[in-house]
Amino acid sequence: MVESWVNYAERIGSDLHLELSGPGSKRAALIRALREAVHSGRLAPGTRLPPYRSLAADLGVARNTVADAYAELVAEGWLTARQGSGTRVAERSRPLHAAVRTRRPATYRARATRHDLRQGTPDASGFPRSAWLASYRRALHQAPNEVFGPGDPAGRPELRAALAAYLARARGVRTQPDRIVICSGFAHALRLLFGGGGGGGGGGGQPLRGPLAVEAYGLPFHRELLAAEGVRTVPLPLDEHGARVDRLTRERAVLLTPAHQFPTGGPLHAERRAAVVDWARARGAVVLEDDYDGEFRYDRKPVGALQSLDPERVILIGSVSKSLSPAVRLGWMVLPERYVGDVLAAKGEREAWASVLDQLALADLIVSGSYDRHVRQMRQRYRRRRDLLVAALAEHAPHIEVSGVAAGLHAVLRLPPGTERSAVKAAIWQGVALDGLAEFRHPDTDMPAHDGLVVGYGTPSEHAYAAALESLCGALPPGETQGS
Repeated sequence: MVESWVNYAERIGSDLHLELSGPGSKRAALIRALREAVHSGRLAPGTRLPPYRSLAADLGVARNTVADAYAELVAEGWLTARQGSGTRVAERSRPLHAAVRTRRPATYRARATRHDLRQGTPDASGFPRSAWLASYRRALHQAPNEVFGPGDPAGRPELRAALAAYLARARGVRTQPDRIVICSGFAHALRLLFGGGGGGGGGGGQPLRGPLAVEAYGLPFHRELLAAEGVRTVPLPLDEHGARVDRLTRERAVLLTPAHQFPTGGPLHAERRAAVVDWARARGAVVLEDDYDGEFRYDRKPVGALQSLDPERVILIGSVSKSLSPAVRLGWMVLPERYVGDVLAAKGEREAWASVLDQLALADLIVSGSYDRHVRQMRQRYRRRRDLLVAALAEHAPHIEVSGVAAGLHAVLRLPPGTERSAVKAAIWQGVALDGLAEFRHPDTDMPAHDGLVVGYGTPSEHAYAAALESLCGALPPGETQGS
């Protein structure tokens, strides 16, 4: 049955006939009708489609229904969308809808990605090769013979001393070298704390046990790791001030990203920082502080480590995966005194993960001042990229709100309700690899879901970044005032 005739002759000088029929939702019917019109040739390549607000009014459907249908067909290659020119029938004779619909997204992404805007990795070209090589040579030349024997599970004393001084100066951490245990990164730290061995052959017990409170948005990999260790995670809602720590009840520990909430952005409010430490004291619990990108701040005063409020109730975990490279498998735990023995027992008698020579090189890099110089240089580079991203969105997608850009290596783009999934598909079509905000949402949270994209700006090379932003803007859903 014919449901609607769409007349927009006053806009493009012709009539468009769409028949919405068949099973499923109106969105599915609209997608079928538009595909048929293009496939049959009734809509020739280059034909401009009506603005989605107008089409929605004519069809008697929600604007989001039309916007999502347009975005789906853009992702499949039937249509194209450009700022200022509206949505048009693609010039391609054979769209790639079959590839998009039949391949798994990760496979398609791996074969077609031109621009990597996924969060989590720094600019690989920025690795300080000369400084690292110089530190490595000095460390190797000065290393005592014992370095080439079995490694101390606590880590080299040179690195622990360098980290104690650096973290005190740069992050406000209060500790001593004997409270620091070297690991291979954040995931390794979690395995040691909750698994009692971390896969490294340790025979110790389990330093911490669940249930563990976590932020409602966070890395799914960490939740999966904890679940594999039998740890139940309890999600805490988030708002503009960070995690709702007032929701903490009978958990034994809480994992937070207080300097820059991952991935939504923003620091934990000062009152909540104090409140979570008070909770830990009252409950005999512990706070795990994921200090994943504390070095990279841009538009706000430095936020010190939560650990400084109570070194006996907070475990700070950091690494060089953002500041240097994830290829340098080095991280650290700054521990309350009562946990040091258990963690070392869990690690085992010999260092099985973190290269001793890399530890010595990092210690020299820090002590020589090269690490600080590198961080300052990269901070300026990432700030420029952040500014270019914000400027591109302001020019080409002013209806898209961007948040979480005061620090770190990623931003969150807030999208109109119901458009995240199609925007991710459109990004794949544009050759852009990125993540939807839903990927990071805890499956058990009752916090309302918000559509968005998590866009990393650390990975692309300098020469490719402008093209990456152009492709990103081409994948975003149109605004209310746009012509599509």
